[in-house]
Amino acid sequence: MIVGVPIETFPGERRVALVPAALPLLTDKGVEVLVEEGAGESAGYSNDAYRDSGARIVEERAEVFTSADVIVQVRGLGANPDAGRADLEYQRAGQGLISFLEPLTALREVEEIARTGVVAFAMELMPRVTRAQSMDVLSSMATISGYKAVLFAAEALPRMFPMMMTAAGTVTPARVLVVGAGVAGLQAIATARRLGAVVQAYDIRPAVKEEIESLGARYVDLPVDTRETEGEGGYAKAMDEDFYRRQRETLANVVVQSDVVITTAAVPGKRAPVLVDREMVKGMRPGSVIVDVAAERGGNCELTRPGETASVHGVSIIGHTNIPSTVPHDASQMYARNIANFLVPMLDHGTLNLDLQDEVVRETLVTNGGQVAHPKVRELLGLPAAADDQGKDS
Repeated sequence: MIVGVPIETFPGERRVALVPAALPLLTDKGVEVLVEEGAGESAGYSNDAYRDSGARIVEERAEVFTSADVIVQVRGLGANPDAGRADLEYQRAGQGLISFLEPLTALREVEEIARTGVVAFAMELMPRVTRAQSMDVLSSMATISGYKAVLFAAEALPRMFPMMMTAAGTVTPARVLVVGAGVAGLQAIATARRLGAVVQAYDIRPAVKEEIESLGARYVDLPVDTRETEGEGGYAKAMDEDFYRRQRETLANVVVQSDVVITTAAVPGKRAPVLVDREMVKGMRPGSVIVDVAAERGGNCELTRPGETASVHGVSIIGHTNIPSTVPHDASQMYARNIANFLVPMLDHGTLNLDLQDEVVRETLVTNGGQVAHPKVRELLGLPAAADDQGKDS
């Protein structure tokens, strides 16, 4: 089997799907790895490093696609809706594709992939079960986003995070509020605490209170009914607008007392809920900072401009998107491990063994046999349920 690693073509994407250190996980199974020349350079991985780890470097992108049995990418079509379409002409029936695909929102692109006959897996659909923890790309990338969000805030805030006692007097610590205590939020809490800030955190799921407090933050307990707020896989569930309105009303007092607000709340396949509105921003002190980690999903702050930093009422609202790509070396390393841990168990004498009894395979498989295979995506497209027997090998 040949696995191909092309250069990422999404604007500003600096990650690469496989790094040299991960190649032995595949080559030890008899897999040949083809890497497009320069694929790892933006992440700090040279062509020579890939060669030393057993990869073959090829100059032409088309050769990577036409030679490979499986293509691994960070952003396939769907997660790369403009430039990604150019690769469709190289893809063929039965070829595997493993990447981010945004299948719950990029429905037209998923249909385009299906028409090529590609066997496509969306890594963001990885079920949150114990066996799949080493394959969970969302958690890997969220760890980086939470860490980097605090650094963005520290750079933009016109004061220091830690308390300092100096000959010129005592500098009081910055007050940080983290909204959303998933993987990104917990990492943001830990990073802000390491920098010396006083940290508070809020999540609609009361079950995370112990995790928040274990990191040295104070849990913000708001008088909002939080029953049945946790969805499948431990993700927060989408609530109705009335719930979010009441949540904003009770959260407002905490927000306006904070120097930094980091928002990380997201619901899979949905627009990010608005948790910080215009009036809350207006009440914050000039110089305060909001870092909206959910900007790529529209943002948790009403005034977020995805991809930009806005200044409103003297408050900096940072809406950086694709945050993991700002730490491409380690982000690529983590992503590559996730990819290898996912791919290796499916290898069966040079083919992909599509064991649909395996929930890891079943829940990530988006297209197969020329059709959209994932039940949820079919439902969103208005398609009838697919036949149960989709075949086991490709």
